[in-house]
Amino acid sequence: MLERVALREVWDVARDVKAFRFDKKLEFRAGQFIMAWLPGVGEKPFSLAWRDLIVVKRVGPFTSRLFELREGDYLWIRGPYGRGFGPKGKRVALVGGGIGIPPLYAFARQHRSKFERITLIYGARSKDELALMDIENYVDDVVITTDDGSAGRKGFPTDVLAERKGEFDRAYTCGPEPMLRAALHVMNYENVQVSAERYMKCGIGVCGSCNLGKYLVCRDGPVFDGFQLRGLL
Repeated sequence: MLERVALREVWDVARDVKAFRFDKKLEFRAGQFIMAWLPGVGEKPFSLAWRDLIVVKRVGPFTSRLFELREGDYLWIRGPYGRGFGPKGKRVALVGGGIGIPPLYAFARQHRSKFERITLIYGARSKDELALMDIENYVDDVVITTDDGSAGRKGFPTDVLAERKGEFDRAYTCGPEPMLRAALHVMNYENVQVSAERYMKCGIGVCGSCNLGKYLVCRDGPVFDGFQLRGLL
């Protein structure tokens, strides 16, 4: 059921990326998503970065219209939906790419006390595309990679995961599909959870538009255990 919420804060967090905080706090599990609707524009899914927060990259007509909204404007939401991350292990890696950072940010904030050590490995194309860097307050170690070398080390987050794999007993990852696939291979599809992305229309497992093999991402994910995706990613 759609619920109207007012935007309390809107601010820039990176190039073509904005944060939207609304006036309702949701009970959720890191990795879950909401469906956001704008009259005359449509509806899109967004992972929750916190109970009242989504972080959005401008990529098309819906997000362009969303970027026009200001404090006091309204957004319609439903959810949260889907399967979130399951916190396990003692020394874990959060592996994020680009706009895949929001659910990992939520994970670090929500589950910090459950781990001995959390290492964030976060990659973007360049330094001005790094978002939600206050995640540093919720993790023990941060490694930044950029495609162009403008921040951190030049390369990809999965390069770091491969080099330091022995330090972690579990990995959690969200980002572009090639990065997810690389992370799954590094971890041999074991002791890893992946937040997958597919085109969604209903968000509740009815329309079938978000199928990933035998799974529906909105209903069975968006978070999957690595072994579930063997042969699919």
